[in-house]
Amino acid sequence: MGEASLSWRDYAHLAALPLDELERQCHVEAFHAHGPGGQGVNTADSAVRMRHLPTGIVVVSRESRSQFRNRRLCLAKLRAELERRGKAPVVRRATKPTKASTQRRLEAKHARSRVKESRRPVTGDE
Repeated sequence: MGEASLSWRDYAHLAALPLDELERQCHVEAFHAHGPGGQGVNTADSAVRMRHLPTGIVVVSRESRSQFRNRRLCLAKLRAELERRGKAPVVRRATKPTKASTQRRLEAKHARSRVKESRRPVTGDE
């Protein structure tokens, strides 16, 4: 399944899966985290990158020094992204402008026209 072929219903279905099933659909990679944290970060492959194979979504967690905790955080991030993509799109309905808004727009146009007309050079014909 490619990412482009999935609908919001497919994402909603994937978001409803149990975490262990979701984890089985992922390619998990542990690596050294970069940034602050000092020796605790640099001594172990504690950061986790998960790629959800059916959708191609990639999430990374390096908040904790525990690889197990980072796996759980990745799954939470993945589920949140699936839920975000699984929401039904809002259907927009075309509406007509109100009479008052149409009148305000036309009055603004007339006022602008008067301003521009006042900028014209005065002719001596009068």
